[in-house]
Amino acid sequence: MMAFHMLRRLAAVNRAAYRCGALGPPLRFFSSSTPREATYNQVNRGCRVAQRARHPTSPALVNRPQMKGVCLKVTTVNPKKPNSANRKVARMRLSNGKEVTGYIPGEGHNIQQHSVVLIRGGRAQDCPGVRYRLVRGALDLGGVGNRVKSRSKYGTKKPRTP
Repeated sequence: MMAFHMLRRLAAVNRAAYRCGALGPPLRFFSSSTPREATYNQVNRGCRVAQRARHPTSPALVNRPQMKGVCLKVTTVNPKKPNSANRKVARMRLSNGKEVTGYIPGEGHNIQQHSVVLIRGGRAQDCPGVRYRLVRGALDLGGVGNRVKSRSKYGTKKPRTP
């Protein structure tokens, strides 16, 4: 009981010192809840409902930046509704045994069956089921020839100036 009165007296002294500018804000000895706890109303509103887990955008990579694969088939697909083209894609078997479809970026390519390629995450926005991209200039996939801008994205060497 004595400790309670001492704490109460200390809190009163802190408040008085704060009013005259000698201290910072007073210590809260008798707060109804700690700052980290949710209030009763927040709990009623459902703050403690478990959050939905995020699904991975490129599940075959299993938290890896890139992965090696062998091409099984090189083909083209038609994009979704407002667009019209033939997008170059490759079906490949990854080093973990999964089969995925990857988009071949840039103009022209030298990929054929049994080529060893490197893939990364990143879908082709207008091609259904294509969640991966091939890395240009790595392994058997050459860079885009005669490219001047954005060369690093397409594996093109720096042009030689005579």
